Amino acid sequence: MSRVRPSRWLLALPMALLALATIYPLVFTANVAMKTRREYVLDRFSLADALRWENIATAWNTVDMGRYLANSVGTVTAAVVLLLLFGSMAGFALSQLRFRGSSVLFLGCLAALFVPFQVIMVPLNRIMADAGLVDTYPGLVLAYVAQFLPFTIFLMTSYYRTIPTEIVDAARIDGNSVYGVYRRIMLPLGAPALLSVGILNALFCWNDVLIALLLMPSAEHRTLMVGVTSLRGQYSADIPTFASGVLIAAIPVLVVYLFLQRQIADGVAAGSTKG
Repeated sequence: MSRVRPSRWLLALPMALLALATIYPLVFTANVAMKTRREYVLDRFSLADALRWENIATAWNTVDMGRYLANSVGTVTAAVVLLLLFGSMAGFALSQLRFRGSSVLFLGCLAALFVPFQVIMVPLNRIMADAGLVDTYPGLVLAYVAQFLPFTIFLMTSYYRTIPTEIVDAARIDGNSVYGVYRRIMLPLGAPALLSVGILNALFCWNDVLIALLLMPSAEHRTLMVGVTSLRGQYSADIPTFASGVLIAAIPVLVVYLFLQRQIADGVAAGSTKG
C-alpha cells in the first residue's frame, strides 16, 4: 500500500493542476461579470464587492440575445441531426459492407480531418455565395455538416467495426435489405456512439464563431457566440457586460457537460477502439 499511494499522488497532482487551469477561466469570467466597470479597471483580479445580476440583464438586452440563442439552437439541432444521419450511414457502409474503394474513402475522411477550416474558408464562401446560401440558415447548417462530417464518419466507422460482421450476415440471410440492416440492427447497436458523437458535434457547432461570422453577416441571423462578440466595441468595451454575455453563452455548454460528461468521454475514446 505504501508503494501505491505515492504513485496515486503523482498522478493526482498534475490532474488537479489541469482541472484548476480549466476551471479558473470560468471562475474569472463569472467574477468579472459581477463587477462594475470601475471595479474592473481598478483591479481586474480582485473579488467582486457584490453579485450584480443586472450585468447579465444588460448583456441580454444590449444585443438581441434571445434571437441569437434561438438561431444557435435551430442551426445546431439541424446540423447535428444531419451529421448523425449521414455519419451513421457512412460508418455502417465503410465498416460492414464490402465494396471496392471503401478503404480509399475512409482514408479520404481521415485526410479531411487534417485540413484546417482556414484553408477552405475562401473557396467555401465563394461556393456558398454562388449558390445563394450566404446569410441563410440552410447555408450555415450545410457548412457545419461539411466541416464536422469527416470527424463523425471516423468515429462511427471505428465504433461499427467493433460489431461482429456475423450479425450483419445473419440479418441479410433472414431477408433484410441493406437499409433494413442499418435501420433495425446498426442504429440500435450504435446508439451509445451516436449519443456521444451527437454531443461532441453539438458542442463544436455551438462554440463556433469563425464559420458563423463568415456565412452570416447580417445582425438578425447571427448565432449566440457571434452575438456575444458584438458586445465588445472596436475602440471601447464594457468588459463586465462582455463577460456576462460570455457567461450566458457558456451556461448551456456547462449544463450539457455536467449531465452528459460520461457520454462525452466515451465519444472522445470511440475513435481509439480497435477496428
